[in-house]
Amino acid sequence: MTIMSEAPSVAVTGGPYRQPIVASAIELTVRSGWSSVTMSKLAEIVGVSRQTVYNELGSKTQLAEAMISHELARFLSVVRDAFERHPDDLVEAIHDAVRGVLELADDNLLLRAIVSATHGADTELLPLLTVRAGSLLSEATVMLRGRVRAYDPPLDASQLDVAIDVVVRTVLSHIMQPSDTPARTADALAWMASRVLGTSTTRSLRHPPRD
Repeated sequence: MTIMSEAPSVAVTGGPYRQPIVASAIELTVRSGWSSVTMSKLAEIVGVSRQTVYNELGSKTQLAEAMISHELARFLSVVRDAFERHPDDLVEAIHDAVRGVLELADDNLLLRAIVSATHGADTELLPLLTVRAGSLLSEATVMLRGRVRAYDPPLDASQLDVAIDVVVRTVLSHIMQPSDTPARTADALAWMASRVLGTSTTRSLRHPPRD
C-alpha cells in the first residue's frame, strides 16, 4: 500500500508550503495517528517555522479539513477521468468510475486511518469526516448529474436524480465496507446502472459474484 499524498491533477490553493505540509500531515496521521500531529512537528518535518505552518493552514481543524478535502478531490478526479475516457458509452464510464474509486479507496491509507477512528481512536477527526462526507455526496451527485445528462438517458430529471443518488450511496457504502473486489463490485454496479438508467448495453456480468 502507498500513502496517497500526491495529487497532481488536484489544484491546491495557498502558499508554496501548503502542499508539503498537507502531505506530511497525511503521512504522520497514517503512521502515528491524528493525535500525534502538531504544528511544531509539521514545521520540523517540512523545514519551516511553526508560524509558517499556521500561516498556510490556520488551525489544526483547518489542517484536517485540508487533508480530507485533498483526498476527496482525488476521488472526484478519478470519476471525471473515467467519463472522459468513455464519451459515448455511459455504462462503461460508470464501470470505470466505480472501479477506479474503489481501487483508490482500497489503497488509501489516510482513509483507512480515518475509518479506524470509528473504533475508538482519534475521535477528533470524526465530526470533520461527517461534514466532508456530506459534502462529498453533494459534490459527487452534482458532478454525475451533469455528466450523465450529456448521454441523454431516457429518464426525466427526478428519475435521474434518484438513480444517481442510489449509485453514489452504494459506492460510498462499498468504500466503507467492501464486500468484494473492486473489479467485481464495479461490474455488478455497472450492470445494475444499465438497467436503472434505461440505457441499452450488451454488458453482462464479466465477473459473476462468488457463490
